[in-house]
Amino acid sequence: MAIDPELCIEVPADFDDSAAESQVHPTARKMFFGKTNAEVFRKAQLWANEQSVHLLDAAWDELLGEDDPYVLTVYFSFEFEDENEPELKTPRAL
Repeated sequence: MAIDPELCIEVPADFDDSAAESQVHPTARKMFFGKTNAEVFRKAQLWANEQSVHLLDAAWDELLGEDDPYVLTVYFSFEFEDENEPELKTPRAL
């Protein structure tokens, strides 16, 4: 699978992430939009049930004047069966 450079974080060459107690952990984000809050939560639940992810946090917003004003953003990390050898998994579309 090719890596899209637009989806990567740039890290300075001298960035030191060796301290175990303060290591930076990669976190992914997915946004769900809908006309009602129930629609947004339904979409998020269906998506999460199909993925091997660990949900970390969520944020809620309402975008006034938009066609789909309700937004639920979920933050997650991927779960791998063997933590020592993670595989790249392609998330499925809704």
